[in-house]
Amino acid sequence: MTTNAAPRTPTTDPAAPPRRLPLPDVLRGVAILGTLATNVWLFATPGAEARFLTDATAISAAAVAGTDPVAAVVEGTFRFLANGKFLALLTILFGVGLAIQHRSAVDRGRPWPGRYGWRALLLFVEGTLHFVLVFAFDVLMGYAVVALLVAWLLARAERVQRAVLYAAGALHVAFMALLTLALATAPPADPADPAAVTADARVFTAGSWADQVAFRLDNWLALRAEPIVSFGLLVFLFLLGVRLFRAGAFDPGVRGRALRRRLLAVGVGVGLPLNAATTLAGPDFFLVDRYVCAPVLALGYLGLVGVLLDRVRRPGPVTAGLTAVGRAALSCYVAQNVLCVLVCYGWGLGLARAWQEASPWWVLGLWAAVGLTLVGGARWCLRRYGQGPLEAVQKAALRRLPAG
Repeated sequence: MTTNAAPRTPTTDPAAPPRRLPLPDVLRGVAILGTLATNVWLFATPGAEARFLTDATAISAAAVAGTDPVAAVVEGTFRFLANGKFLALLTILFGVGLAIQHRSAVDRGRPWPGRYGWRALLLFVEGTLHFVLVFAFDVLMGYAVVALLVAWLLARAERVQRAVLYAAGALHVAFMALLTLALATAPPADPADPAAVTADARVFTAGSWADQVAFRLDNWLALRAEPIVSFGLLVFLFLLGVRLFRAGAFDPGVRGRALRRRLLAVGVGVGLPLNAATTLAGPDFFLVDRYVCAPVLALGYLGLVGVLLDRVRRPGPVTAGLTAVGRAALSCYVAQNVLCVLVCYGWGLGLARAWQEASPWWVLGLWAAVGLTLVGGARWCLRRYGQGPLEAVQKAALRRLPAG
C-alpha cells in the first residue's frame, strides 16, 4: 500500500541518511529513566507484581504510608512527579518515531506501511517474552498493536487522522470518568482472602523464577488490563506525537523553540495543578490521575526538556548519557526491569523484603544506581557497536524477513 499523504520535496540527497534530531533521543532517555522512577516502587514492595491484583494504586503517590513525615514527603513527591507522566511521554515519543519513519518512507518514495508490519510483530513478540519472563507490566505489547493501527492511519488523509485523534481522546476521557464514577459509587468489595494474598506475595519474596512465570501466565488477563483499559489513550498519544512532529515541535529553529515554550507553559501550568488535585483527592481518582491528568503534565515535561536543551551550547555528560539511553531505548527498558528483578525478587538478592524498613531511601538509591548503570552501558554499546543489543537483534531479524 502506498501512502496518499502529500509528498514532501526532499531537501537532501535521497541516498543520504536523514539528519537525526537530537531532542527526541534526549526525551526518550528521560522517559526511560522516568518509567523506572514509577516501576521501581513496585519492584521494591514485598509482593511486587502480585500486589497489583489487590491494590492497583500501589505505584501512585496516594499509596504512600509511614510515620516519618520527611520520608513520606520525599517519597510522595517522587511518586507524584513520575506516576503516569513518563509513560505518557514515552508513548508520545513512540508516535514521533512512527512519524519519522513515515516521513523517511515518503521522502524516499517507498510504500507505506511497507515492512512496518514486521517491525510491529517483532515488537509484540519481544513484549510477550518480556511480560512472561521478566515483568508483568510490559508496555511493548500494547505499543505494537497500537502502532499497527496508527501506521495504517498515516496512509490515510489528514482529516481522518485528526478525527481519530479527537475521537480517541474524547472516548478515553469519558471511559475514565465512567469507571471512576462506578468505582466511587460501588459498594465496598469483600476483602481479599489474607491467606491467598500472602501466598501470592510469597511468589515474589521467596518463590523461584519459574513460580513467577507461572503466576504471570495464570493471571495474564488481569496483569494485561492497563493497555486494554488505556487503549484509547495510547491511540491518542501516538497520534499526538505525530502531530507534534509535523508541527515542528522537535525542530531546532525558531518555530520549534516557540512550540516548546508553549508546551512548557500549558503542560505545567494546567497539568501540575490538575495532578495535584487528583492526587490529593485520594485513591478513588487513581484512574483520572494516571490516565487523564498525567499526560497533560507529560507535555510540560516535553517542553521543559526542550527548553533546557535549547539553552545548552555545548552538550555535556548529562545530555550525552540521556541521548545514549534514548538511542538504545528498547535495550535499556528491558535491562532496567531485569536489573530490578535481580535486586528485589526472592530468587535474586531479595532486597525488597530484606530492606523494606529502609524505604524510601534505599528505593531512591536503587533507581539512581540502575539509572547510572543504564547510562554507562548504553554509552559503551553505542561506542563499540553503534546500537543497543536488542536493537541489533531486531535489525538482524528484519533483514531476514520478506519485504512488506
